[in-house]
Amino acid sequence: MRPFHVRIPQDDLDDLNRRLADTRWPGELPGIGWDRGVPLDYVKELAEYWRESYDWRAAERRLNEFPQFITEIDGTDVHFLHIRSAVSTAVPLIITHGWPGSVTEFLDVIGPLTDPEAYGGEAADAFHVVIPSIPGYGFSGPTNETGWDVKRVARAWAELMSRLGYERYFVQGGDWGTPISLELGLADPEHVAGVHVNFFVTFPPDDPTAFAELSETEQARLEFGARFQQDGMGWQKIQSTRPQTLSYALTDSPAGQLAWITEKFKEWTDSEKSPEEAVGRDQLLTIVSIYWFTATAGSSAQLYYESARGDAAFADTWGGPWPLDQPVGVAVFPADAARPIRSWARRLLPTLAHWSEFDRGGHFAAMEQPESLVDDVRTFVRPLR
Repeated sequence: MRPFHVRIPQDDLDDLNRRLADTRWPGELPGIGWDRGVPLDYVKELAEYWRESYDWRAAERRLNEFPQFITEIDGTDVHFLHIRSAVSTAVPLIITHGWPGSVTEFLDVIGPLTDPEAYGGEAADAFHVVIPSIPGYGFSGPTNETGWDVKRVARAWAELMSRLGYERYFVQGGDWGTPISLELGLADPEHVAGVHVNFFVTFPPDDPTAFAELSETEQARLEFGARFQQDGMGWQKIQSTRPQTLSYALTDSPAGQLAWITEKFKEWTDSEKSPEEAVGRDQLLTIVSIYWFTATAGSSAQLYYESARGDAAFADTWGGPWPLDQPVGVAVFPADAARPIRSWARRLLPTLAHWSEFDRGGHFAAMEQPESLVDDVRTFVRPLR
């Protein structure tokens, strides 16, 4: 393991600014709003802010406040943050992001997790925190070979925690971090003590009686899922079938990369008019910048091709069942892209031991509702310590 600091060359920042200034913008039909993608005026204004006002060096300094490392696992470099708590009774926790996310999603929860007393909590709830970048994402990318699917990432995480000397640890994740975390529980059952996720997909069971038992809220979730399957899965279709073709545009055009990610922050967060109602503009641009500077638009999309190519593979990857030996906890945020049904989740998670539903928040819980996420992880882990 070797220490790592983020140092983007100034030439790369200058190149970004030049490309943004020279963007060739498309036209737009009148009055369409967000219905057909990110509105032209919004993405133009956001791109101008990225070029003129956003401070990458400040984001870089913030990220470099935390200990970071690179280690080679299974033939690829894995970047990770490792923050040890000063509390002697702290337990290890590995947290996994998804797409279009990064390790920077979790910067606001590191302090409360590792030093709970400083944030009004109890020392007994302290964690040692490990936050890796998925192979192919950000500073763990690009990858240089095929085969990096969810199960392989989970095995890499088990190796990482072993190298760090953690014999018993907890797991947390959302988006791709959900199947990776659940697979990690299956791959390393002797060391994983519990798995907590803040994103879970429930597919309709074969049993028709399961529909008759749904509440009005659950019926609404089912209807949302049907609409999402019809209208909101475009990114999944192309990234799981033609990631290489997509990569040319996103790697060459920062405005294209910006729009591709911003759309998801609007659709998957607890927001109405713009994603900034849920996630700060600078937080969003830090994530977009990491994809841009590391040129990982294509390599991050490869995880879709490897793990979820086509509807059947997608259901298999995300739908379980997950016969874990360890307890599983699920936190449900109402504006997330996945809105699970608890009775169906029990069919997929035999060891489901904890279920929480919140009034606010969406897909990027650690940025949107960090206090709620931290409290839920603490509550889940407390009886398992």
